[in-house]
Amino acid sequence: MNAEHVVRRGVLAIAFAGLLAGGAYAKSQDPAPQPQDIQSDKKDIRSDRKDLAKDRADRNGDQRDINHDKRDLAKDRADRNADQRDINHDRRDLNKDRADRNADQRDINHDKKDLAKDRKDRNKDQKDINKDKKDLHKDRKDLRQDRKGHK
Repeated sequence: MNAEHVVRRGVLAIAFAGLLAGGAYAKSQDPAPQPQDIQSDKKDIRSDRKDLAKDRADRNGDQRDINHDKRDLAKDRADRNADQRDINHDRRDLNKDRADRNADQRDINHDKKDLAKDRKDRNKDQKDINKDKKDLHKDRKDLRQDRKGHK
């Protein structure tokens, strides 16, 4: 921005100095300037002033664009940083979720083993119950037999 400004001013200064030098050179060669040359020079000066005004307007517009782009760049940088923070947070959450899932799978596997053991124990207990029922039935039968025999 600053270098561009300096270069533009330098170019304009050189152009203006060239016009002045050209005018001085023309004066030194021709002691009586032609009215047509003066009129032409005035026209050129007016044209140069218009060009300078347009150049200033262009420069100001360019500076506005630069300032706007700087603001946009700052916003984009902030958005990028926020997005990176979100990505990092999501990555941490994902890693925690994976760890939780793996722990849950270990618990399920452990519970399946316990369930198999519990079924085995339940089946043994049921067999014991069935056996005890038979024994109870047999004992009642024996008791009835014993009572019949003693009467």
